[in-house]
Amino acid sequence: MTRLNCFKAYDIRGRAGIELDEGVAFRIGRAFARALGASPVVIGRDPRLSSPALAAALAEGLVAEGSDVLDLGLCGTEEVYFATGHLNAGGGIMITASHNPAEWNGMKMVREGAAPLDPVADLYQIRALAEADAFGLRKPGGAVRDASATRAAYVDHVLGMTDVAAMQPLTILANAGNGAAGPTLDALAEGLASRGAPLRFVRVHHEPDGEFPFGAPNPILPENHAQTAEPLREAGADMGVAWDGDFDRCFLFDATGRFIPGEHVVSLLAAAFLSRAPGETIVHDPRVVLGIRDTIARAGGRAVMAKTGHVYLKRAMRETGAIYGGEMSAHHYFRDFFACDSGMIPWLLVAELMGRKRAALASLVDDLIARFPSSGERNFRPEDPEAAIARVMAAFGPEAAEIDETDGLSLSFPGWRFSLRQSNTEALVRLNVEAEGDAALVSEMTQRISALLET
Repeated sequence: MTRLNCFKAYDIRGRAGIELDEGVAFRIGRAFARALGASPVVIGRDPRLSSPALAAALAEGLVAEGSDVLDLGLCGTEEVYFATGHLNAGGGIMITASHNPAEWNGMKMVREGAAPLDPVADLYQIRALAEADAFGLRKPGGAVRDASATRAAYVDHVLGMTDVAAMQPLTILANAGNGAAGPTLDALAEGLASRGAPLRFVRVHHEPDGEFPFGAPNPILPENHAQTAEPLREAGADMGVAWDGDFDRCFLFDATGRFIPGEHVVSLLAAAFLSRAPGETIVHDPRVVLGIRDTIARAGGRAVMAKTGHVYLKRAMRETGAIYGGEMSAHHYFRDFFACDSGMIPWLLVAELMGRKRAALASLVDDLIARFPSSGERNFRPEDPEAAIARVMAAFGPEAAEIDETDGLSLSFPGWRFSLRQSNTEALVRLNVEAEGDAALVSEMTQRISALLET
């Protein structure tokens, strides 16, 4: 039995041709179909150079188990989610390594109804079957069908979640990062134009290119912000949007080129939904929460905190019936989108909000940024992560007003809090510090905690 190290906590990720090759993809296809009894299965892929071959091998493995395959071709992860639910498929698999460098690839998987796989039950069983590689003879039946026309239904569904009539004239700088977003944005832009939306798009790094000539498509990194901010200012755009490789996350910039922290986008969207439906539930992750909780309380909503990660947010969305859920890392989940995350719906809703309030993006977030400053997520690589976290706990734990272990460790004090968690996918400890209106306190505490983690 061969151990497959490409299996991670929630999905599959590895270097193409090393941890993840066509043979492994074939075995995963057979394992997915057998473990879930899934047919048909929707598949899609990002533009990485390795993606077409991996997608073909995956499809062959699914067919070998007698499953039909509905192939979307080049698309975004959310299009696989949508098609899985919309077409009543037995499951969906997206070939992507998201924001990782070009030499990486992976898979994101869902069950019927676009529900996430259970990491312990479903993903473990798929891994065990793929590693054992004892499938036997091919099963009869099963065929691959082109399902790329599903994009039209996706566009109708996504645009149906926004009030296009409320939009005012805007110029939007769209940075696809040479990932999968470009063609889908074009389809949405065409749909918006046909509905009379007064939006103009300036496109940069638009064409899908699996070599990612401008670097890995990871817009959250500060060193990558200029790739959106500079052309935004040159174009005189009202808002900038940048996506990662499979565009299940989007990142927003105001007209000055300022990057909008993810937690404040969550607050914006939460307030927008609650203005339509007071009393609804909003799910959020535990990393940066002060502004989000304040916004939800002021808008008359119910806040529910879930563990970080799409599996947990989606589970909480489905269990509570929440109308919306958001993570500071720019994953945004919508009840009317199969409780899945989308990188296209958020910027459309913000464009609608700007039109409805006749306000610039900066004016919508300035108060939040001033009242709830945060450090931004800081990453550390201590030799012993558990010992590093223990040092922080020893220094700050005795004075904490509240200690929460929903996900890692969160300590609250009068007027400020911080969270620490070990990454599920990398050897990192992640730190977030936030406060009520005191940026200097955020800076001071970030330095003190960082020193303990780096010791």
